[in-house]
Amino acid sequence: MSKTIRYTLLSLRDLVVSAGPFVVLAVTLLILAYWWLDPNPPKRVTLATGPAQSAYEEFGKRYADILKKDGITVDLLPSQGSAHNLQLLREGKADLGFVQGGTSTYGAEDAEALTSLGSLFVEPLWLFYREEGVRQAGKSKALNSLVQLQGLRINLGTDGSGVPSLMGKLLESNRIEATSLTITTLDQTPATVAFLGGELDAIVFASAPESLMVQMLLQTPGVKLMNFTQSEAYSKRFSFLSTVRLPQGVVDLARNIPPEDVSLVAPTTSLIARSTTHPALVQLFAQAGNVIHGPAGWFKDAREFPNRNNSELPISEEAGRAIKNDAPLLQRYLPFWVANLVERMWLVMGVIIAIMLPLSRIVPPLYEFRVRSRIFRWYGQLRDIELRSENEDSQTLLQALDELEGRAEKVTVPLSYTDELYALKSNIQLVRKKLMRS
Repeated sequence: MSKTIRYTLLSLRDLVVSAGPFVVLAVTLLILAYWWLDPNPPKRVTLATGPAQSAYEEFGKRYADILKKDGITVDLLPSQGSAHNLQLLREGKADLGFVQGGTSTYGAEDAEALTSLGSLFVEPLWLFYREEGVRQAGKSKALNSLVQLQGLRINLGTDGSGVPSLMGKLLESNRIEATSLTITTLDQTPATVAFLGGELDAIVFASAPESLMVQMLLQTPGVKLMNFTQSEAYSKRFSFLSTVRLPQGVVDLARNIPPEDVSLVAPTTSLIARSTTHPALVQLFAQAGNVIHGPAGWFKDAREFPNRNNSELPISEEAGRAIKNDAPLLQRYLPFWVANLVERMWLVMGVIIAIMLPLSRIVPPLYEFRVRSRIFRWYGQLRDIELRSENEDSQTLLQALDELEGRAEKVTVPLSYTDELYALKSNIQLVRKKLMRS
């Protein structure tokens, strides 16, 4: 049994030594490919959201819950809003963020440093006003034009929200001077408190209908939502705006809120990522976006969002695939980390296999050469002894032959090569007979 084990271990050792360089090369290529592709993403990512109780904050929490299932921790970074999110992205303080269309003018540097995961939802411009405040200002009870805002106290939100910039463009298009309004730039929550307390006549949000503030104000007695009767004109004048309609009764069917259809203008909000954000994370966020923003809503049909429309930045390749297709096949049956590793390494693995297959043909001949060389190296000495028989004493050569035979007896080879070893021993005996005859 010990001899069998010895021969087996010997065969394995020869095989390992022969295939060693081949294995080392394959492992080295795999390590280099892994380092180059960096297939596994970091386990933490920062998402810039928005003010407290905003739709951005609510969506951020939903993204965090979905990615948590795949072992990714999403750190939610509160902000003043869309413009602030864009600033955080440009400064590298956030990996991803919600950015409203028309928030900024993008340059060539932004196209290289930032990428879009597609348009997620529309954010209507909600202009709420108090009926009492409007009546005290001598205005008509129903506001349907921005021109009617002159002389009113209105909050446009902080500069970081992007609403002041948007409203500035709309007011300018109506030839309304800022001095004709009493403008404040309070945060969303204190502005709402001041509005409900009678300190403001109107308040402007740009938010998805999921915003708690919007939901509350839509159902507050004495508060009305301005109907943008010129919404089609605004969408033609500004490429980042579209027209949406709030259907009658959609907020509360029993109380018929709103009592009639309301036309609104709405920029589209996208999820923007830094170009350095890991592709696997971009893919996960895009897939989560399909779940969160795919169902039908007040201003959209099912599967209308996310989409690639109205994008002001290049669409990420990973996001484009996720928007167009369902989750990859492997991710449906395997844990994300395993599926992601296979998906990002399979092409390189194919290249490595294509390189290593021809090289692998060297291993069998190399193994055979290594084993047989233990035997063949003694033939040189045997041939030398045979040639010396013509000039030297036979007794001396027989003694050298005995030493050679003793060393050959200690040679160990795998069982499949013992015929070569016995051939060596037979040839030693032939030379011995020749020396004894001379």
